[in-house]
Amino acid sequence: MAMALRWRGCARLVFHRSGSRALHLGPLEQPDSSQAQSQPESKFTNFGFREVPEQEKSKLVGEVFSNVASNYDLMNDLMSGGLHRLWKDRLVSKLAPFPGMQHLDVAGGTGDVAFRVVDAIQKAEQRVPGTTLADADEEDQTRVYVCDINPNMLEVGKKRAKERGLGNAACLVWMEGDAEALTLKDESVDGYTIAFGIRNVTHIDRALKEAYRVLRRGGRFLCLELSHVSTPGFKEMYDAYSFNVIPRMGEVVSGDRASYQYLVESVRKFPNQERFGSMIADAGFKEVEYENLVGGVVAIHSGFKL
Repeated sequence: MAMALRWRGCARLVFHRSGSRALHLGPLEQPDSSQAQSQPESKFTNFGFREVPEQEKSKLVGEVFSNVASNYDLMNDLMSGGLHRLWKDRLVSKLAPFPGMQHLDVAGGTGDVAFRVVDAIQKAEQRVPGTTLADADEEDQTRVYVCDINPNMLEVGKKRAKERGLGNAACLVWMEGDAEALTLKDESVDGYTIAFGIRNVTHIDRALKEAYRVLRRGGRFLCLELSHVSTPGFKEMYDAYSFNVIPRMGEVVSGDRASYQYLVESVRKFPNQERFGSMIADAGFKEVEYENLVGGVVAIHSGFKL
């Protein structure tokens, strides 16, 4: 409980945007040829501390998560000392799921966030007599879409769903898909979450635009991500732990040092809290804010489609 009180009391900053701003083209829009010639896209991006061709990043990230899928949950527990469970609880509590909700969890293949959303809805139903996940009309039935680009991660999630008695649950829909080009219709979901996934996409701005596109008016975007520590002393301790302990831990537990070296490096290349908040606002979201947990080791960013 003492730990919970510490991380829930972290600093918060709200981004207010007024007036209109030029928006980047979404991932499903096609620029005309004159725009493409005058404003060519960058052909390189970061893969950890390396620069790689953009078209190769998704393949390299896919290899990382294929390698770590079987030990993903164990390593999350070891790396965070179990705190990732509290962070995900906090994420879902901010979401405030409700019966009949249409929710999308992206990069959520193992089901950690989706299961929490389903549990929260079931608890809400107990407070509303006559409503259950199974008995609702088709149009009002809860749907929690779990989207992941990596089939190995989805298989882990489906196995875990069976272990929880949710193997045949109609409310859970498993989707193999790309955060930058979602297959869901415009304004089709009430909530969008992504936990520890957005830093791995090639074009973060496109993923944010897709989140905005699929959300209904009033829908909420929530992102839980490893972020930047700035407190002197603690920052040096965290860096030493990240670069010296985590890759070694990955090598011992899963025989894969390189994947965890990438994961550590990818955090350092990810935009800091303020910059990422600005990117969310640039995508069209309003009332954008973030909450630091454990001094900025992770942050939860939030925005609404209004």
